[in-house]
Amino acid sequence: MMVIDGCFILEYLYRVMNPEESNLGNMTFVQCTVYDLVLLENQIPFLVLQHIFDCTISEFDQTASLINMIHLVLGYVNPFTEHKLKSNSNSTHDHILGLLHECYRCEDAKSLEFPKLRLPSAVELDRAGVNFKCIQDTEWPLMMKVKSRRLPCFSCSCSKPTLMMPVLEINDDTEMVLRNLLAYEQFLDDVSQYITSYAIAIDMLIDTQEDIAKLVESKVLVNHIGSNQEAADMINNICKEVPWRDFFYYDQWMELNRHYNGYWSKNIAWLRRTYFNNPWNIIALFAGIFLFALTIVQTIFTVNPA
Repeated sequence: MMVIDGCFILEYLYRVMNPEESNLGNMTFVQCTVYDLVLLENQIPFLVLQHIFDCTISEFDQTASLINMIHLVLGYVNPFTEHKLKSNSNSTHDHILGLLHECYRCEDAKSLEFPKLRLPSAVELDRAGVNFKCIQDTEWPLMMKVKSRRLPCFSCSCSKPTLMMPVLEINDDTEMVLRNLLAYEQFLDDVSQYITSYAIAIDMLIDTQEDIAKLVESKVLVNHIGSNQEAADMINNICKEVPWRDFFYYDQWMELNRHYNGYWSKNIAWLRRTYFNNPWNIIALFAGIFLFALTIVQTIFTVNPA
């Protein structure tokens, strides 16, 4: 059975790799098969695939590489579309899902204790002056970092941070891909929980559809599944009942939480919500300031006439 499945997978990979030589047929079948390859229950040992590849495709195409063929196909299921998938070709892989997981691996990423604090949502952080921006050209596709632009002549608490994060593309199959990667991490004790850590982080940022709208507006999230509420529900449900032992964004989350709870950020956020949430409030504020200034000038001239 594994040999039959392996031959089917290799023929499918080769046809996708060489579309000009192959008749791919029904495109719905082609697209569905891509996602079937990453289902945990459909995995066969990578060693079997490699052995069949060496006995078949490698015999008539010396330039073909099984890793490259798989990377090409997995690019269609990669939810982080701004980053090209790559892995260590010299390492061993359990199966295709394991190879996909290795593409999100980072040797330099450090896992720390999960912070026992509540991180504000994307909308709350935005009100406190935090910006969101996509991060590109990084070795780790799941990289998140905080860049702070300190305002001159003010304390560090008045800095304006920006959360740099990967672009997540949400479509009808994103949940399936992430859930299978989560299941793979939960299944093996010696596998670092990169995807679980990312899913927890994005879940803390997203509480409601307004958070989805803010991240879409900031171009760090692309929503292809319709309503923002559906996307929010998907993110909020993906980590339910999922235990974790790794968290790779401890420093970033502590810095964002420190900024959100700072004196200046809280007061500036209150001013924005109260006086700058619509044009009429802004006009009324400046009109009030102008009338107050005229009153002071009139009082001065009344007390000290020229």
